Amino acid sequence: MQLLPAIDIRAGRCVRLVQGDYERETVYGEDPVAQAWDLEAAGAPMIHVVDLDAAKTGEPTNRPIIAAIAQAVSVPVQTGGGIRDEAAAEDLFGIGVARVVLGTAAVEDPDLVRRLAGRHPGAVVVGLDARRGEVAVRGWTEGGRGGLLDAVRGFSDSGIAAFVVTDIGRDGMLQGPDVEGLTEVVRATNVDVIASGGIAAVTDLTSLAAIEVEGRRLAGAIVGTALYEGRFTVAQALAALSPGRGGLQ
Repeated sequence: MQLLPAIDIRAGRCVRLVQGDYERETVYGEDPVAQAWDLEAAGAPMIHVVDLDAAKTGEPTNRPIIAAIAQAVSVPVQTGGGIRDEAAAEDLFGIGVARVVLGTAAVEDPDLVRRLAGRHPGAVVVGLDARRGEVAVRGWTEGGRGGLLDAVRGFSDSGIAAFVVTDIGRDGMLQGPDVEGLTEVVRATNVDVIASGGIAAVTDLTSLAAIEVEGRRLAGAIVGTALYEGRFTVAQALAALSPGRGGLQ
């Protein structure tokens, strides 16, 4: 299972939200590019970047910063937030982003996912953000978009590289991931699944890495608040997920 440290950007700064609430923001740094350098230096194999402003409004407010991150580090950058159409996705590929995450656009226009996945094999990810099993969109501000497992099944033949599944209720709360729910997601698809939300300790990572359904495991875990709060380091996480420790396969 791969570790994906997260950089969430709002108004040009590194922040974290609690349960996706834009009114409950903590600022962790003024320089997202420097944060990306630090994560790469610590051994992060991929960096997950979210444009929170774009996720809410659809406007690519922080795209120059994302471009700077992609150019500054040698590890792959996966990014999401406000990618509403093909032009936005192509722009991100053009500035060096390795993988784009479609959330709202995927739910509202599934054919967009298929077209982009066909042109960019291995580079398109569907982000499904759920609250109590129901998918939410537009920066988590609009719910009632159907069941999570139904959405997973619906996109499983679309040619995407992975799903990012976020439990909104756990995001930023440091209360542990939904192991049972993620097990059901892995059960529902043959596509790679990346977990997001609730990770508070290295033991949470090893619990996620231990999920196995008919030989399939989680492909990765996105970690944000726990790293920023010093609950554990990138190095400690990678050590726990190294071969022989129940993690990386």
